[in-house]
Amino acid sequence: MNSLVFILADLAAISILTFALYLRRHRRRDLVVSYLGMNVGVLAVATALSGSAAGLGLGLGLFGVLSIIRLRSTELAQHEVAYYFSALALGLIAGLGIEPLWLTGSLMALILLVMFVGDHPRVLPAHRHQTVVLDRAIAEDGELYARLEEVLHGKVHSATISELDLVNDKTIVDVRYAYSPAAFPPPAVPASIPAITTAAPAPAFNAPAFDAPSFDTPATAPAHAHAPAHAQAGAA
Repeated sequence: MNSLVFILADLAAISILTFALYLRRHRRRDLVVSYLGMNVGVLAVATALSGSAAGLGLGLGLFGVLSIIRLRSTELAQHEVAYYFSALALGLIAGLGIEPLWLTGSLMALILLVMFVGDHPRVLPAHRHQTVVLDRAIAEDGELYARLEEVLHGKVHSATISELDLVNDKTIVDVRYAYSPAAFPPPAVPASIPAITTAAPAPAFNAPAFDAPSFDTPATAPAHAHAPAHAQAGAA
């Protein structure tokens, strides 16, 4: 009967941890499946081993082996590793069946409470971690911190240079800082001077007046053009 109570308590606890806390805050379905599978697997193994003489020692050994498993599929953040350990602890506590019942329930509730508070968005919301690639090779700490605070708009707590590239002139820095945009306002952008456009007067151009030739009547030749013809006629 107690084993059934422990199993139900574990299923309720892992459901709260996975769906109510992790999924609502981080939205990674693949890790939800991983947390559920690992918790139920540890619960089943620990429950099976709890009836043997070496149940407690073997259960702790199982916890130690599972805790050093390196998951190589995707990179995990530190808060996701914490959820892994919480899922393992819940399954192990319920599987070992610690007496009395209220102690098991209290330990499981304590794990859920710590994860709820520790991973809450309002706990240290300004403290952040970032990998920054700067467009200049900066090796001096003072200049580096000043540049990072200008870019990140916050107080830099630590900056570790991962790569200093003097050939391509860049710096890759691992930064931990407190975001505070009010203390580090962005630099003021100078106002642009509007271009003053003045309509230049059109140049005066007086074209010479001329009369277009008329093609309705034949042109009249000058009188002196026929004078040689009349003279020759008289001479004849």
